[in-house]
Amino acid sequence: MSTTEETRSGPSPDWEAIDQSADFIVLRRRLRTFVFPMTVAFLSWYLLYVLLSDYAHDFMSTKVWGNINIGLILGLLQFASTFLITWLYARHANRNLDPIADKIRHEIEGDAK
Repeated sequence: MSTTEETRSGPSPDWEAIDQSADFIVLRRRLRTFVFPMTVAFLSWYLLYVLLSDYAHDFMSTKVWGNINIGLILGLLQFASTFLITWLYARHANRNLDPIADKIRHEIEGDAK
């Protein structure tokens, strides 16, 4: 028996009922509507970078200024897009996921507001 089960009073939660609850369905839908499109967008962007690097040498080696070329700029933008996606997800989670997850957790723990 886990520590949380030992200290929790009352019966074990009905996980199947929670899984089928309206709040949990909304939570899953909100998560998926952000994560799946963002994953497709990022992987497409990354694949484009890889393909350009492999097949468009002349384009990628085009000098922008000094020794800075398009390939280097696009490579750095890969890092920038990763940070942007992280920030967007954190904002999405704080606004759209966490309130519902907190409500579900409070209902499970028995201290719903």
